[in-house]
Amino acid sequence: MSAFVLHGQIKANQAERQENFIHARGNCPSAGAGAPKAGAAPARKRPLIRLTGEKRIDKALSTMAFDSRKYERLRESMVKNQIEARGITDPAVLSAMREVPRHMFVSEALMAQAYSDHPLPIGEQQTISQPYIVAQMTQALQLDRTDRVLEIGTGSGYQAAVLAQIVYRVYTIEKKRNLHIQARKIFDQLRTMNVVTRYSDGTMGWKEESPFDAILVTAGAPEIPATLLNQLAMGGRMVIPVGQSFSQELIKLYRDENGIHQSRLGGCRFVKLVGEYGWRES
Repeated sequence: MSAFVLHGQIKANQAERQENFIHARGNCPSAGAGAPKAGAAPARKRPLIRLTGEKRIDKALSTMAFDSRKYERLRESMVKNQIEARGITDPAVLSAMREVPRHMFVSEALMAQAYSDHPLPIGEQQTISQPYIVAQMTQALQLDRTDRVLEIGTGSGYQAAVLAQIVYRVYTIEKKRNLHIQARKIFDQLRTMNVVTRYSDGTMGWKEESPFDAILVTAGAPEIPATLLNQLAMGGRMVIPVGQSFSQELIKLYRDENGIHQSRLGGCRFVKLVGEYGWRES
């Protein structure tokens, strides 16, 4: 008896599931049981259900598009009011500053300030330079599309990304491991493929890849490292801050057949260039 009751329950459950399936399908006409009777009112179609996740995706894409336009406007304002207004005229430099998303090179908490007229902290007691200083140093190098450039002090990676918009290849060295790793991740994310990174003492230069058409040092040195001068090609240019630990002069050097020529670009303040041929670790 009990077996018969169990079998009846199974049959009833199957019939119930079949009925639920037919209702879930919107009462689609079909042969046999479940087909609508002749003359019956057509079944009301159920509205399509929009997945909650799709709403989140649409909102995220909308936010990204808005942010993109917002940052484009901020970059344009930065170039016009901070850079062009102060005498930067090199079209390649201005174009690069308009293209590189500076906000990607700072923490999320500082993104809103990324295009402001001042440096920002990036951790490890280091900073991302003021936009105008980045543009001034880049213009002073008088870069050409075929140039190979050595940068000493990768930092956030922003300066290297600006250089990469202009020249054939950038070689950049960072002494602090965390900054080196973070900058490499950003280069990969932005698909900046012509930047080669190295974790090392920047004051030693990169002898294996020398000579370089230009060398840019993004930290203040007590004196000009001879190791870097020796890696400068004929016709090469170097820009480097030189002076005391908290105040320097921005120096431009040029090599030709007659030797090294030096000119001054004005006062500046950079973090210390630490290494074998720079400041000693404190």
